[in-house]
Amino acid sequence: MFIHLGQEWIVNEKDVIGIFDIENTTISKNTRQFLAKSEKRKEVTTVSYELPKSFIVCSDKKNKNKVFISQISSSTLEKRTKSKDIV
Repeated sequence: MFIHLGQEWIVNEKDVIGIFDIENTTISKNTRQFLAKSEKRKEVTTVSYELPKSFIVCSDKKNKNKVFISQISSSTLEKRTKSKDIV
């Protein structure tokens, strides 16, 4: 199954490691460091330039991380993972 992250971006549900609320999690220094390191490694993709509400961490077949910044809330994305109507 696939999860629609916003705009024209979709990811395979099996590749998702975690879905995080950007406002609540970036309070942590560790989360900010993780996002900064991912940005330096060019592993971050901004799905939309609207106000970001969540970030999604995925792993590809080579176990390389990919981080998606999305305007869709983490709760909505979580609901999509539990829905049978996943895009």
